[in-house]
Amino acid sequence: MLVNLNDVLKKAQKEKYAVGLFNTTDTDMLQGVIEAAEELRSPVVLGTAEILLPYGELKLIAPSVIAAAKRAKVPVVVHYDHGLTFTRCMEALQLGFSSVMFDGSTKDYETNLAETREIVKIAHEFGASVEGEIGHVGNASTGDEDLRDMYTTPEEAKAYIEATGVDALAVAIGSAHGVYKKKPLLNIERLKEIRRAVDTPLVLHGGSGLSDDDFKTTVREGIAKVNIFTDLCLAGKRAMKEGEEQGLDYLEVRNLKVKYIKEAVMEKMKLFGSVGKA
Repeated sequence: MLVNLNDVLKKAQKEKYAVGLFNTTDTDMLQGVIEAAEELRSPVVLGTAEILLPYGELKLIAPSVIAAAKRAKVPVVVHYDHGLTFTRCMEALQLGFSSVMFDGSTKDYETNLAETREIVKIAHEFGASVEGEIGHVGNASTGDEDLRDMYTTPEEAKAYIEATGVDALAVAIGSAHGVYKKKPLLNIERLKEIRRAVDTPLVLHGGSGLSDDDFKTTVREGIAKVNIFTDLCLAGKRAMKEGEEQGLDYLEVRNLKVKYIKEAVMEKMKLFGSVGKA
């Protein structure tokens, strides 16, 4: 069933588990994620992001992703992640996405507030939820995960939520997007401080590559949604490599990709504690 973030994250926050967002740029990923969610009876968030549109344009993937969410036997949010422009966020809403993230984290504070507030106002009219970001989640490939002065503060989080009305908040506590070049150092004390300061569900970006203990700790201390993409890409890449080595044909490789992606998703759902929560 198609739902928004409020339908799944409030329960997750209360019961101290997290719902995974898995970016799905094609039907191989889509099938793997939905099958994993239904088999484990877990709520799930299907996503794509503005930076991923060259690999799966919105108008192309939206119909299949939204249809899959509607016929699923578990709650499924269809989320447009890291929307960088007003135009693209509006397009996602018009296409039927049930949630959007407006990422104004690299803009000056007042601009971030004003633009996020406007997105929230419009999205709520669509019945959709909005995720915002304050602080800056780094990029593992460039090493800017070391910019600790970009970590979210409790004061910023509280003021931002009150000023914008976002339904979920992505916080910067040391994680980074992409493949980590070195072990990330998460500031769990900062996460605890933010959790005490606000009641809005918190989101961890840059989840691929974190340790099992990292996941368990962040979820225990207040994260209600975790974003995963790189791990799915690595699972798909492994399937293609093995398929080539085994001399499989294209369709056999495709099914192996679905299998490995599904396994990767199920592993994360078990870590996040969302199994049986649908």
